[in-house]
Amino acid sequence: MFFPNARRVSRPGLLLCGCALVFSLNPAFADDTDNAQTRKSPSTEFITVNGVRHTATTDPDVTSLFKRSLGFSAYSAGGVSALPVLNGMADDRVATFVDGMRMQAACPNHMNPAMSYIDPDMVSSAVAIAGITSVSQGGDSTGGTIEVNRKDPIFSKSSKILVTGHAKGEYRSNGGGSGASGSVTVANDWLSLRYTGSYSHASDYHAGGGQRVLSTNYLSFNHAVTLGVRKENHLLALTVGQQDIPYEGFPNQYMDMTNNRSTFVNGKYTGDFNWGTLEARGFWQRVDHAMNMLSDKGGHTASTGMPMNTDTRTAGYSIKATIPLGPRHTLGIGSSFDHNGLNDWWPPLLNSMMMGPDTFHNVNNGHRDRLGHYIEWKAQWTSRFSTELGLRNDLVMMNTGKVAPYSWTSMMSMADAAAAKAFNAASRGRTDTNFDVTATGRWQALDSLTIEGGYARKTRSPNLYERYAWGRGAMASTMIGWFGDGNGYVGNLNLTPEIANTVSTTVTLHDPHGHGWEIKVQPYYTYTHHYINVVNIGTLSSGRSMLQFANHNAQSYGINSSMFARLWNSTVYGQGEVQANLNWVRGQDLVSHAGLYHQMPTNGVITLRETFQNWSGHVDVTLVKSKESVDRLRQEPRTPGYALLGLGGSYHWRYFTLDGSIDNVLDQKYYLPLGGMSLGDYQATGYLGPLLGLGRSFNLSLTASF
Repeated sequence: MFFPNARRVSRPGLLLCGCALVFSLNPAFADDTDNAQTRKSPSTEFITVNGVRHTATTDPDVTSLFKRSLGFSAYSAGGVSALPVLNGMADDRVATFVDGMRMQAACPNHMNPAMSYIDPDMVSSAVAIAGITSVSQGGDSTGGTIEVNRKDPIFSKSSKILVTGHAKGEYRSNGGGSGASGSVTVANDWLSLRYTGSYSHASDYHAGGGQRVLSTNYLSFNHAVTLGVRKENHLLALTVGQQDIPYEGFPNQYMDMTNNRSTFVNGKYTGDFNWGTLEARGFWQRVDHAMNMLSDKGGHTASTGMPMNTDTRTAGYSIKATIPLGPRHTLGIGSSFDHNGLNDWWPPLLNSMMMGPDTFHNVNNGHRDRLGHYIEWKAQWTSRFSTELGLRNDLVMMNTGKVAPYSWTSMMSMADAAAAKAFNAASRGRTDTNFDVTATGRWQALDSLTIEGGYARKTRSPNLYERYAWGRGAMASTMIGWFGDGNGYVGNLNLTPEIANTVSTTVTLHDPHGHGWEIKVQPYYTYTHHYINVVNIGTLSSGRSMLQFANHNAQSYGINSSMFARLWNSTVYGQGEVQANLNWVRGQDLVSHAGLYHQMPTNGVITLRETFQNWSGHVDVTLVKSKESVDRLRQEPRTPGYALLGLGGSYHWRYFTLDGSIDNVLDQKYYLPLGGMSLGDYQATGYLGPLLGLGRSFNLSLTASF
C-alpha cells in the first residue's frame, strides 16, 4: 500500500521495504567462487517471501507468488492468466511490468495479461505495491504497481568457464497437472549465455466434493535466451524469447483461448558513474492471439463456434537516472514511452447468417501510445525521518480506424451496422494529459515503532476497449469484457481519465533487538473522480445485462494488517514461526450507490512454519468471509465464507530439492468470491452460478541443480 523507501541491501537476492510484499530468488552460483566445496554442493534457488525462503512453487501462474501479499487478490481466469487486484483496484488499474515491459492485454477478454508471459521458475524478483507508489514506478494506474523480473545474467569470478543450471519437474493431482522447467548457463567473467524453458499442462480440475469444473484446462510453453556482458560497473543484458499457449480454457468466459504466440526482445543496461546510476531498457513484442470454443463449450469447426483474432505490437523504452545531491538527498529523473498497436477482427463462419458473410472489424489499426516523464526527490533529514516527493506527467494518445459489422444489410446485423456507421462518422482520436503527485514520509519514532504515511494523486486513461468497443448487437457486446460476469459491454468515446486521490498510513511495531516479532497495520482511503464503471443500456436474452462504460465518482477504503512472531529457535527443534495477515476492503460507486465490482471480502491467512536443518514444513489456514457487498448492476453473485487447510514441506539434499504440498486438505467445496460466473458449466448444463474453487490437490516437485 505504501512504499516510500525500498532499498537493496548487501545480502544478495533480498529486497527490503516498508509495506510491500517482496519475493527474491537467489540464483545458484551468482558468482563462481571456484572452491571445491561450492562445486560439490551447489546452492539451491530460493524465493524469499517477507524474509521466509521457499524453494519452489508448483502453481504455474505467477500471480500465485503474491497470494499472501497485503491487499492482493486476483480475478480467477485461465490456469496461467489470473488478473491482479490491489486494494480493490484491478487489471488495468494496476501498473504491471515484466522485465520492465508494460504490456496491455491483446484480447477483448484480457486472456493474456502481462504476468501470463513468464513462468514462475524464470522469476528472480517480484514486488507488489498496493496504493501509494513512487512516480518512478509507473504512471497511468490508480491501484498500485507490480514488478516481475527475470534472473540477471550469471558470471564467473575468474576467466574459467562456468557451467551451471537446474532442472525441475512437477505434478499436481487435481486436473492431472504436470510441468517441467529448467535453465543452463555458460559464462566466464565478462560474458554469459543462458537458456531457460518451461512447460505446463493441466486438464479440467475438480471442486471440493468431486464436481468437475469445465473449461479449466491449459497447455503452455516458454523459451528465452539471455546474453549478458559485464565490464566493471556496467551490465548489458539482451533477452529473446517466445511463448506458445496452444489452448487455455476460461471457465468464466463465453470463449476460450485457442492459440497465443508471443515473441519478444528485451534489452537492459545498468551502469554506475561518478555522478550516479543509470538504467535503460528497450523492448519489442508481437502477439498473435486467437479465441474460439474448446470442446467443453461445444468445440469449433469451419461452420460452428465463434472465431476471434487479435494481432498486437508493443514497443517502448524507459530511462532512469539516480543522482546523489549530497549525503542526505537524492534526485531521480526518468522518461518512458510505450506503444501498443492492436488489430481485432472476427472472421466469418461458413454459411452463417449471423456471423457472416464478411469479417467483423472490432478494432481496426487501433493504437495507444504513452509518453511519460518524472522527477523524484528523496531526502533523509535525520537518521529517523525521511521524505519523498515526486511529480509525473503522462501523455496518452489513442486512435483507431473505421470498423465494419459482419453485414451492412442483414436483419441480424442491424444494431451493429447502425453502431458502426455512427462510430465511423465520429471523431475517434483522443489525447489525455495526465499528472501524478506522490508525497510520503517515514518516521522511526522509537526503536520499536515506525510510522509511514503519504498522499498520491494517480491518473489512468481508458484502455482501447473501454473507448473503442462499438458493437451494439447482443452477441457482439458479450464478446467484450474481462470481468467474467457474462454481461455484454459497449465502449464509450466520451470517457475521461480516472483521477484517484489516496491517503494512507502504516504503523509498524517490531522487535527493537532483532526480527523476533512484528505487527503492521495499514489503513487507506481512495476517492476516484471519473471512475470508469458502467450503466445499464439493455437486457440480453440470457437475463444478463448489456452495459456501457461510463465515468462515475467512487470511493474505496480498507485496512491491511500482518503479524510475525518467532516461536522457538534451538538446535534441537530448529526454528519455528507464525505469520498471519488480514485484509479488508470496501468500494462504493457514488452515483449508482452500488458496491464496486470484484471487491474481495475480508480474508486472511495464518501460517505456522518450521525449519530444521535441510527440512522445512508449514501448515496454513486460509479464511474468507462471505461476500455480501456486490455490484448489482453486473448481477455479481454473493458467495458464502469458507476456510481451507493446507500442508507443505521441503527437503534439500546436496544437488536435489524435493517439495510437496496438499491444497485444500479437507476437500472443502467453496465458491471463488472473485471468480465471476461459471459460464463453461452454464453452456453445458444450463445452470448459471458462481465459479467453484479447487478441491483437494496433492502437489510434488523435484529440482536438481548443477
